[in-house]
Amino acid sequence: MATASQYPRYIRPRIEEALADTPVVLIHGPRQCGKTTLARMIGDDAGYAYITFDDEIHLTAAIEDPVGFVAELPDKVVLDEVQRAPQLFMSIKAAVDRQRKPGRFLLTGSANVLVVPKLADSLAGRMGILRLHPLAQCELISHRPGFFNALFAGKFTFKPGERLGKNLAQRVISGGYPDALRRGSSERRAGWYRDYIETLVQRDISDLARISALDALPRLLELAAGQTARLVNVSELAGPFNLNRKTIRDYVTLLERVFLLELLPPWHTNRLSRLIKKPKLHLGDTGLAAALLNFDADGLMQDRDFFGQLLETFVFQELRRQASWYEKHIAFYHFRDKDGAEVDIVAELGARGVAGIEVKASSTVTGSDFRGLRKLQEVTGKRFLAGVVLYDGDSVARFGEGLYAVPISALWEA
Repeated sequence: MATASQYPRYIRPRIEEALADTPVVLIHGPRQCGKTTLARMIGDDAGYAYITFDDEIHLTAAIEDPVGFVAELPDKVVLDEVQRAPQLFMSIKAAVDRQRKPGRFLLTGSANVLVVPKLADSLAGRMGILRLHPLAQCELISHRPGFFNALFAGKFTFKPGERLGKNLAQRVISGGYPDALRRGSSERRAGWYRDYIETLVQRDISDLARISALDALPRLLELAAGQTARLVNVSELAGPFNLNRKTIRDYVTLLERVFLLELLPPWHTNRLSRLIKKPKLHLGDTGLAAALLNFDADGLMQDRDFFGQLLETFVFQELRRQASWYEKHIAFYHFRDKDGAEVDIVAELGARGVAGIEVKASSTVTGSDFRGLRKLQEVTGKRFLAGVVLYDGDSVARFGEGLYAVPISALWEA
């Protein structure tokens, strides 16, 4: 099995471009997704010193004397796990304002420091921000896919593929964390994910917030895993706990801040008033979700309903990962109206238009599977670029103007 440093990270050119014209560049994303490995590789090639705030001596020095700490830093430095020393941000701002030189600071963070207003404001206009996700499927096979180009062009090549079957379930439960993928069995990977949650809760989350029911977070995350790819239901999440809805919402926000959960907002238009406006909940990684719920590939194949849920999250996260290095900004939503028409994922390419993606765990597609996509096509008119049903099949099939059934494997293959 390849080590983390042997997998290509396709976001690397974007980070290097940012370092060429921006004083501070932040790579943020979940702990253990590969940020440190990537930052050190970039830094080693470009002559950066390296300091990690997982080292208690460096952390204490930065907290106790942030001005002096920054003043003593080399000209180019990687500061790893910077969310642990938020006192540094104002000193970094002052250093940048004194000498506005591109590429001076390369930061990594395992928590979304940008949601803290004073931190976000302190480096506004001075910092480039890039999100690193766990490994995408295309990175695991070292292949650059062309799915977004085909989707936004509304053109898919009609060529034979193959049904993935149990291999697809295995991909879903394996997830994308490099260290988990190094484990030789499903049981070992699941153990790694469980240990990961325990460490994250006891360390990073307790650093971020003083909460009274820290032991409730793993259970809450497990409940959220069962709700993945469904509309957020705070009452259902709050059910097993002696906690009010506001507290549960706060805990969900906290899990978002460490990239374990993601809320997918609803797509909206003034042309429709009967839209569901709740966000959808997605786990940050399907390997994590499967471990929390004790699913292996065989169990997932047998539970077809949950396989469908988890596969939708798997596809959403694969798209999010590929979008992080795509040359144009892509915004993601879901679409659902009060008549039951829905589209799992809406990808909006700014003013150019929108595309819809439906996800099916089965190996067959029928015209009824395009109901939500046709509704989206109707309300977006000329802005509609394409609608795709991704399924576990072996060929591309056209179901009308701009509408296609496409094998899921097209996400990461040519």
